[in-house]
Amino acid sequence: MVHNREKGPRVRYRVLIIIPAYNEAETVAGVINHLHQEAPDCDIVVIDDGSQDDTAKVVASLDGVELIVLPYNLGIGGAMQTGFKYAFRNGYDIAVQCDADGQHPPEQVQLLVQHVEKGTADLIIGSRYVAASSYTPSMPRRVGKSILSRLIDALIGSGITDTTSGFRAVNRKALSLFARHYPEDYPEPETLVILHKAGLKAAEVPVEMRPRLGGATSINPKNAAYYMVKVGLAIFVDAFRKFTHTAEEP
Repeated sequence: MVHNREKGPRVRYRVLIIIPAYNEAETVAGVINHLHQEAPDCDIVVIDDGSQDDTAKVVASLDGVELIVLPYNLGIGGAMQTGFKYAFRNGYDIAVQCDADGQHPPEQVQLLVQHVEKGTADLIIGSRYVAASSYTPSMPRRVGKSILSRLIDALIGSGITDTTSGFRAVNRKALSLFARHYPEDYPEPETLVILHKAGLKAAEVPVEMRPRLGGATSINPKNAAYYMVKVGLAIFVDAFRKFTHTAEEP
């Protein structure tokens, strides 16, 4: 269903906003309402990733949003791939990832969509680092971002500064690819290698991220080292694999 509200510019293509949510009952309603205001022509689907709180109940009470409830927690990769499969099978041209914690700015969804529409790249990343920003990441995130950016740039020469940003938009080609091949844990850096190996392109645009409105990040000093080792090994493996996108249904 398309929300034909008066506010905001209209989009030319069918756009789906995918919101992966795990225990985000505190913030998800506010994010969805803000998206309705700022991206009125985009459809929304929430992937409840086996939440143990009232996330699914909160979403089900809202108008203008679809809800998919996973039977148990798959992680961000599994939740997003569910959303990509849903988008591809329902004929969407563009899919946007937007987190449920309030960090991603709904008023800039249209910016990502417009760059996809113009053909800037197959994947458009909302970057915290490509321009001056008030965003101040924690030390583990700064170190991890720097290492991953250098590793990915050495392998594929992408020049992407914000390899871990989850605020992204993809076109139909990338949608087809990610519906078939998507990493399970901490997927954002790895997807850049998968995209490159499939002959597709990524680019980034500056956005202003916000502090979380609730909940806690899954990346902390205790698991930062595990994160780096796991993602680094996965990236090296992907560098030797072949990936394709197709018009066929996954």
